[in-house]
Order: sequence, then structure tokens, then C-alpha cells
Amino acid sequence: MIPSSIAVVGAGAWGTALANTAARAGTRVALWGRDPDHVAAMIRDRENVARLPGVPLLEGVRPEASLAAAVRDVRAVLLVVPAQTLRSVAQALSLVMKKGVPVIVCAKGIDRVTGEFMSEIVADAIPGAMPAVLSGPSFADDVARGLPTAVVLAAPDAVVARALAAGLSSGSFRVYHSDDVRGVEIGGAAKNVLAVAAGVVEGRGLGESARAALTARGFAELSRFAKAYGGRPETLMGLSGLGDLVLTCGSARSRNFAFGVDLGRGLPLHEAGGGKLAEGVHTARILVAMARARGVEMPIAAAVDAVLSGALSIGEAVETLMSRPLKEEQA
Repeated sequence: MIPSSIAVVGAGAWGTALANTAARAGTRVALWGRDPDHVAAMIRDRENVARLPGVPLLEGVRPEASLAAAVRDVRAVLLVVPAQTLRSVAQALSLVMKKGVPVIVCAKGIDRVTGEFMSEIVADAIPGAMPAVLSGPSFADDVARGLPTAVVLAAPDAVVARALAAGLSSGSFRVYHSDDVRGVEIGGAAKNVLAVAAGVVEGRGLGESARAALTARGFAELSRFAKAYGGRPETLMGLSGLGDLVLTCGSARSRNFAFGVDLGRGLPLHEAGGGKLAEGVHTARILVAMARARGVEMPIAAAVDAVLSGALSIGEAVETLMSRPLKEEQA
């Protein structure tokens, strides 16, 4: 059944954009924010000035400071909080939401302590919930303003995935559906790390040819990792894999790319990215550890991790990648 009402848990830029998108599709939306003052400002201004200025909240969006009130009687929940805080919010949700309600994860990452994927965290923290994942090439500002965007929604039940995708789709926001939850969430998580590397190439002034090569070889890494952890190759060739990678490795609007640009220009870690959240920074170490655990070669991701940990300078990381043995190109 197509959901007639949803809760968007997380009132950042992406959560606000998705709330507007769902309202544009005719769905009633409760938009929950952690800070009561922030929520009060959204109610007063009908705009999320702090996170997505210049984009009015549509009529069907109701800002809400109470988590219990936000999820009461909704048919689905969009969980739109940073990957590394998702567990605590999911645990809070488990206390106030009905069993069996689909929970759609909109964060892109891997738990840096446990190595769990986001859908696994939801399954553990909210008994009875059906974890789903929304991912793909999308910027919050574009989506909120109704610019053409296509993403993919994956749920283990194909019928549910189709219904949820239909409930979020509108004339400008096309949501494809899939039952490959693991493939979709791996694409979103791994591309963030690779986007940091692409940003370093840009900031270092290594040229468009180098960035194109890195993106292509990064996709090979991402695909190998996904295969090792159960993702399907055709999923990675789609929006949540190749599509998202191309966007984030080629746009200064990507936080992960912008973080890498700053590193390439010589800014220290604590200044890179202007203080904005770059999920790839938190995902790099656990991604590389999980790859090594299953014998997956990911030299670009490993170089990013080495730079972030201080084990290699950027110059040394570039030299290490360029001096790798020549071999036949393969995925």
C-alpha cells in the first residue's frame, strides 16, 4: 500500500528536502527535529533557515519536536540522520513507533565501530521494523526545489519497495525500486570515501585525466567490495553505485569532494571541509578493514585512510598509487 503519511526523522538539509518531496507527491509529512528551538523557527518561518535557506516548506509538511507525535500513525519513517548517530536515534524510535512500519534509511555510511551496515542497525535497534534504504545521485537543494532527480529505494520485500517508491515519487523526483538492500547501501557508503580521493586530485591540481581515471578505478573497487558482501553487480551499475559516484566525484557541492579538495590544497584535517560533515571521513577506516577481512583489494580507499590517519602524506599516497605494478585492466 502506498503510504499516505510519513515521518521524516532528521531536520537537516536532506531531511527537509525529502519532506518537501514527499509533500509534493501528496503525502502528509511530519518533519522531526532534535532541537525544539529549531523546530519552533521552522513552524514560524515555514522554512528551514538554518539548514536549507531559501526553500519554503510545502503545505503538507508539519515540523514536529516530539518524536512520539511525529511517528504516530504514520505508514513509513524516513530516517535522515548522520550514519554515526543513526543507532541512538533508531533506539529512541523503537520506544515510540508501531511494529512493522518500514524504516527507510537515508544515511550513507557504515558504523565505524561495529562494521554494521545501516539496515542492520535498524533491524537490531527496532524489532519488527522493515529496514529499507534510499540512495542515489542527489543534492538536497536540487531535490527541495523540485529539480529533476532520480534515486533508488531498496527493501527486502519487492512489493513493499515498489509501494514505498511510488509514495515518494513525483513529477520531478523519480524513485526506482529494488530488493538489493545491501548493494544499494554499499554504493552510497563506499562512494563517499572515493569522493574524498577525487577531491584531493582536484585540490592537488593533478588534472581532469587523473580524476577520471581515479573515478573509474574507484568504481572497480566499489564493485569488488559490493560483490564480497552480497551486493548485485547490476545494482552497482545503477543510480546508487555508478550514478552517485559520478556525482560526488565531480562536484564541489559534494561535502566529501570539498573535504578532499581542501586536503589537496594543504589544509589540515580539522579545517578541511569548513566544518561540514563528510561521511567518507568516518567510513574510510572501517571500509578498508572490512575489505581486507574478505581479501578485497581497495588501494584508493586504503590511500584515503592512510592520509586521514596520518600514516601517509598526500604526496606519498599519490606516489604509492602511481607506482603500483602494471597489470591487465579488470573489474
